[in-house]
Amino acid sequence: MRTALLQSSGQLGSVAENLKAFDDAAGRAATAGAGLLVAPELYLTGYAIGDDMPRLAEAADGASAAAIAEIAVRHGVAVAYGYPERDGETVFNSVQLIGPDGSRLANYRKTHLFGCFERDHFTPGEQAVVQAELGGLRIGLMICYDVEFPENVRAHALAGTDLLLVPTAQMHPFQFVAESVVPVRAFENQMYVAYVNRVGKEGEFEFVGLSTLAGPDGVARTRAGRDEQLVFADADPAFLAASREANPYLRDRRPGLYASLI
Repeated sequence: MRTALLQSSGQLGSVAENLKAFDDAAGRAATAGAGLLVAPELYLTGYAIGDDMPRLAEAADGASAAAIAEIAVRHGVAVAYGYPERDGETVFNSVQLIGPDGSRLANYRKTHLFGCFERDHFTPGEQAVVQAELGGLRIGLMICYDVEFPENVRAHALAGTDLLLVPTAQMHPFQFVAESVVPVRAFENQMYVAYVNRVGKEGEFEFVGLSTLAGPDGVARTRAGRDEQLVFADADPAFLAASREANPYLRDRRPGLYASLI
Protein backbone atom coordinates (compact mmCIF):
# COMPACT_ATOMS: atom_id res chain seq x y z
CA MET A 1 0.00 0.00 0.00
CA ARG A 2 1.41 3.33 -1.04
CA THR A 3 1.63 5.49 2.08
CA ALA A 4 1.99 9.26 2.24
CA LEU A 5 3.73 10.85 5.23
CA LEU A 6 2.73 14.47 5.88
CA GLN A 7 5.64 16.14 7.67
CA SER A 8 4.14 19.41 8.86
CA SER A 9 3.39 21.41 11.97
CA GLY A 10 0.43 23.18 10.40
CA GLN A 11 -0.80 26.39 12.01
CA LEU A 12 -0.59 26.50 15.79
CA GLY A 13 -4.01 26.62 17.43
CA SER A 14 -6.02 26.83 14.18
CA VAL A 15 -8.07 23.69 13.57
CA ALA A 16 -9.75 25.25 10.53
CA GLU A 17 -6.46 26.08 8.78
CA ASN A 18 -5.03 22.67 9.59
CA LEU A 19 -8.09 20.97 8.12
CA LYS A 20 -7.61 22.99 4.91
CA ALA A 21 -3.96 21.96 4.70
CA PHE A 22 -4.90 18.36 5.38
CA ASP A 23 -7.46 18.45 2.57
CA ASP A 24 -4.77 19.72 0.20
CA ALA A 25 -2.32 17.01 1.34
CA ALA A 26 -4.96 14.31 0.88
CA GLY A 27 -5.54 15.50 -2.67
CA ARG A 28 -1.83 15.38 -3.44
CA ALA A 29 -1.52 11.96 -1.82
CA ALA A 30 -4.41 10.55 -3.85
CA THR A 31 -2.99 11.99 -7.07
CA ALA A 32 0.30 10.21 -6.32
CA GLY A 33 -1.54 6.91 -5.89
CA ALA A 34 -1.40 6.69 -2.10
CA GLY A 35 -4.05 4.68 -0.26
CA LEU A 36 -3.13 6.10 3.16
CA LEU A 37 -2.11 9.54 4.43
CA VAL A 38 -0.54 9.90 7.90
CA ALA A 39 -0.18 13.23 9.74
CA PRO A 40 1.92 13.98 12.85
CA GLU A 41 1.10 13.95 16.56
CA LEU A 42 -1.49 16.60 17.53
CA TYR A 43 -1.61 17.76 13.91
CA LEU A 44 -5.17 19.02 14.24
CA THR A 45 -4.38 21.70 16.85
CA GLY A 46 -0.62 22.00 17.06
CA TYR A 47 1.52 20.68 19.89
CA ALA A 48 2.62 23.70 21.94
CA ILE A 49 -0.85 25.11 22.64
CA GLY A 50 -0.49 24.88 26.42
CA ASP A 51 -3.62 25.78 28.36
CA ASP A 52 -5.68 25.85 25.15
CA MET A 53 -5.46 22.07 25.03
CA PRO A 54 -8.73 21.44 26.94
CA ARG A 55 -10.58 24.07 24.88
CA LEU A 56 -9.45 22.63 21.54
CA ALA A 57 -9.85 18.97 22.49
CA GLU A 58 -12.70 17.18 20.71
CA ALA A 59 -14.53 13.90 20.96
CA ALA A 60 -13.37 11.08 18.69
CA ASP A 61 -16.64 11.47 16.77
CA GLY A 62 -16.70 15.27 16.94
CA ALA A 63 -16.90 17.97 14.29
CA SER A 64 -13.28 17.65 13.17
CA ALA A 65 -13.56 13.88 12.84
CA ALA A 66 -16.57 14.41 10.60
CA ALA A 67 -14.64 16.96 8.52
CA ILE A 68 -11.70 14.61 8.13
CA ALA A 69 -14.04 11.77 7.17
CA GLU A 70 -15.37 14.01 4.38
CA ILE A 71 -11.80 14.65 3.24
CA ALA A 72 -11.10 10.92 3.16
CA VAL A 73 -14.21 10.23 1.09
CA ARG A 74 -13.63 13.16 -1.27
CA HIS A 75 -10.14 11.96 -2.16
CA GLY A 76 -10.69 8.21 -1.73
CA VAL A 77 -7.79 7.82 0.70
CA ALA A 78 -7.55 6.49 4.27
CA VAL A 79 -6.17 8.99 6.76
CA ALA A 80 -4.58 8.94 10.22
CA TYR A 81 -4.20 12.14 12.23
CA GLY A 82 -3.13 13.19 15.71
CA TYR A 83 -5.46 15.27 17.87
CA PRO A 84 -6.33 16.03 21.51
CA GLU A 85 -9.31 13.83 22.38
CA ARG A 86 -11.91 14.85 24.93
CA ASP A 87 -13.84 12.12 26.75
CA GLY A 88 -15.97 13.80 29.39
CA GLU A 89 -13.57 15.85 31.52
CA THR A 90 -10.55 13.77 30.47
CA VAL A 91 -8.17 14.73 27.63
CA PHE A 92 -6.01 12.18 25.80
CA ASN A 93 -3.26 12.56 23.21
CA SER A 94 -4.81 10.47 20.44
CA VAL A 95 -4.54 9.31 16.84
CA GLN A 96 -7.52 8.28 14.75
CA LEU A 97 -7.61 6.16 11.59
CA ILE A 98 -10.43 6.81 9.15
CA GLY A 99 -11.06 4.66 6.07
CA PRO A 100 -11.48 5.90 2.49
CA ASP A 101 -15.24 5.45 2.91
CA GLY A 102 -15.23 7.81 5.91
CA SER A 103 -15.67 5.09 8.52
CA ARG A 104 -13.82 5.46 11.83
CA LEU A 105 -11.59 2.37 11.89
CA ALA A 106 -9.55 2.83 15.08
CA ASN A 107 -8.69 5.35 17.78
CA TYR A 108 -5.60 5.09 19.99
CA ARG A 109 -4.70 7.04 23.13
CA LYS A 110 -1.00 7.59 23.82
CA THR A 111 0.08 5.26 26.64
CA HIS A 112 3.51 6.74 27.46
CA LEU A 113 3.45 10.49 28.04
CA PHE A 114 6.71 12.37 27.55
CA GLY A 115 7.85 15.11 29.90
CA CYS A 116 6.03 17.53 32.18
CA PHE A 117 4.18 19.22 29.32
CA GLU A 118 2.33 16.08 28.30
CA ARG A 119 1.79 14.82 31.84
CA ASP A 120 0.28 18.20 32.77
CA HIS A 121 -2.21 18.19 29.89
CA PHE A 122 -3.09 14.57 29.16
CA THR A 123 -4.21 11.35 30.79
CA PRO A 124 -2.33 8.26 29.53
CA GLY A 125 -4.27 5.65 27.58
CA GLU A 126 -4.53 2.10 28.89
CA GLN A 127 -4.79 0.02 25.69
CA ALA A 128 -1.39 -0.81 24.23
CA VAL A 129 -2.44 -2.53 21.00
CA VAL A 130 -5.06 -0.92 18.76
CA GLN A 131 -5.41 -2.26 15.21
CA ALA A 132 -7.56 -2.13 12.10
CA GLU A 133 -7.62 -3.90 8.73
CA LEU A 134 -6.91 -1.74 5.70
CA GLY A 135 -5.91 -2.60 2.17
CA GLY A 136 -4.89 -6.15 3.03
CA LEU A 137 -2.68 -5.02 5.91
CA ARG A 138 -3.18 -5.06 9.65
CA ILE A 139 -2.58 -1.48 10.73
CA GLY A 140 -1.38 -0.68 14.27
CA LEU A 141 -1.44 2.72 15.98
CA MET A 142 1.05 4.29 18.36
CA ILE A 143 2.26 7.82 19.18
CA CYS A 144 5.82 9.18 19.43
CA TYR A 145 7.40 8.16 22.78
CA ASP A 146 5.46 4.87 22.72
CA VAL A 147 7.74 3.47 20.00
CA GLU A 148 10.80 3.93 22.21
CA PHE A 149 9.56 1.14 24.50
CA PRO A 150 10.51 -2.17 22.88
CA GLU A 151 7.81 -4.04 24.79
CA ASN A 152 5.17 -1.83 23.17
CA VAL A 153 6.24 -2.59 19.62
CA ARG A 154 6.80 -6.28 20.36
CA ALA A 155 3.20 -6.48 21.60
CA HIS A 156 2.13 -5.25 18.17
CA ALA A 157 4.36 -7.80 16.47
CA LEU A 158 2.82 -10.63 18.48
CA ALA A 159 -0.64 -9.31 17.62
CA GLY A 160 0.18 -9.42 13.90
CA THR A 161 0.61 -5.74 13.06
CA ASP A 162 1.95 -5.32 9.52
CA LEU A 163 2.21 -1.54 9.32
CA LEU A 164 2.65 0.48 12.52
CA LEU A 165 1.66 4.14 12.22
CA VAL A 166 3.50 6.43 14.65
CA PRO A 167 2.51 10.11 14.47
CA THR A 168 5.19 11.93 16.43
CA ALA A 169 6.44 15.25 17.75
CA GLN A 170 10.11 14.30 17.96
CA MET A 171 12.27 17.09 19.32
CA HIS A 172 15.92 18.11 19.18
CA PRO A 173 18.24 16.50 20.31
CA PHE A 174 16.50 13.12 19.97
CA GLN A 175 16.72 12.80 16.19
CA PHE A 176 18.54 9.46 16.62
CA VAL A 177 15.10 7.94 17.29
CA ALA A 178 14.02 8.66 13.71
CA GLU A 179 17.41 7.82 12.27
CA SER A 180 18.23 4.64 14.22
CA VAL A 181 15.58 3.41 16.66
CA VAL A 182 12.68 3.28 14.22
CA PRO A 183 14.47 1.16 11.56
CA VAL A 184 15.65 -1.20 14.31
CA ARG A 185 12.10 -1.53 15.67
CA ALA A 186 10.89 -2.41 12.18
CA PHE A 187 13.61 -5.05 11.74
CA GLU A 188 13.44 -6.71 15.15
CA ASN A 189 9.64 -6.92 14.99
CA GLN A 190 9.30 -7.70 11.27
CA MET A 191 6.88 -4.97 10.31
CA TYR A 192 6.72 -1.66 8.48
CA VAL A 193 6.89 1.43 10.71
CA ALA A 194 5.69 4.83 9.47
CA TYR A 195 7.09 7.53 11.77
CA VAL A 196 5.60 10.92 10.88
CA ASN A 197 7.01 14.01 12.57
CA ARG A 198 6.34 17.69 13.08
CA VAL A 199 9.00 20.13 11.92
CA GLY A 200 10.48 23.48 12.95
CA LYS A 201 10.20 25.60 16.09
CA GLU A 202 6.96 25.71 18.01
CA GLY A 203 6.95 27.53 21.34
CA GLU A 204 9.75 26.06 23.45
CA PHE A 205 10.09 23.01 21.20
CA GLU A 206 12.16 22.39 18.07
CA PHE A 207 10.90 19.46 16.01
CA VAL A 208 13.45 17.68 13.87
CA GLY A 209 11.43 16.28 10.95
CA LEU A 210 13.17 13.22 9.45
CA SER A 211 9.88 11.36 8.96
CA THR A 212 10.44 7.87 7.65
CA LEU A 213 8.83 4.62 6.63
CA ALA A 214 11.14 1.74 7.56
CA GLY A 215 10.75 -1.81 6.28
CA PRO A 216 11.14 -5.19 7.99
CA ASP A 217 14.70 -5.33 6.63
CA GLY A 218 15.56 -2.23 8.67
CA VAL A 219 15.92 -0.09 5.56
CA ALA A 220 14.22 3.31 5.28
CA ARG A 221 11.96 3.33 2.22
CA THR A 222 11.71 7.13 2.41
CA ARG A 223 13.24 9.82 4.58
CA ALA A 224 12.08 13.42 4.80
CA GLY A 225 14.45 16.27 5.58
CA ARG A 226 14.03 19.15 8.04
CA ASP A 227 11.32 21.12 6.24
CA GLU A 228 7.63 20.63 5.45
CA GLN A 229 7.26 17.74 3.02
CA LEU A 230 4.91 15.08 1.74
CA VAL A 231 6.90 11.90 1.11
CA PHE A 232 5.82 8.48 -0.11
CA ALA A 233 6.76 4.83 0.32
CA ASP A 234 5.18 1.42 -0.21
CA ALA A 235 4.28 -1.19 2.40
CA ASP A 236 4.45 -4.42 0.39
CA PRO A 237 2.64 -7.45 1.88
CA ALA A 238 4.58 -9.89 -0.31
CA PHE A 239 7.95 -8.52 0.79
CA LEU A 240 6.79 -8.56 4.40
CA ALA A 241 5.74 -12.21 4.18
CA ALA A 242 9.10 -13.19 2.65
CA SER A 243 11.00 -11.24 5.27
CA ARG A 244 9.09 -12.88 8.10
CA GLU A 245 9.79 -16.30 6.63
CA ALA A 246 13.52 -15.57 6.46
CA ASN A 247 13.90 -13.79 9.82
CA PRO A 248 13.68 -16.03 12.91
CA TYR A 249 13.33 -13.41 15.67
CA LEU A 250 9.72 -14.06 16.55
CA ARG A 251 10.01 -17.84 16.08
CA ASP A 252 13.12 -18.05 18.26
CA ARG A 253 11.68 -16.19 21.23
CA ARG A 254 11.68 -18.03 24.60
CA PRO A 255 8.88 -16.33 26.55
CA GLY A 256 9.48 -18.50 29.61
CA LEU A 257 12.75 -16.63 30.19
CA TYR A 258 11.13 -13.19 30.14
CA ALA A 259 8.82 -13.41 33.15
CA SER A 260 10.92 -10.84 35.02
CA LEU A 261 9.95 -8.20 32.44
CA ILE A 262 6.45 -8.06 33.86
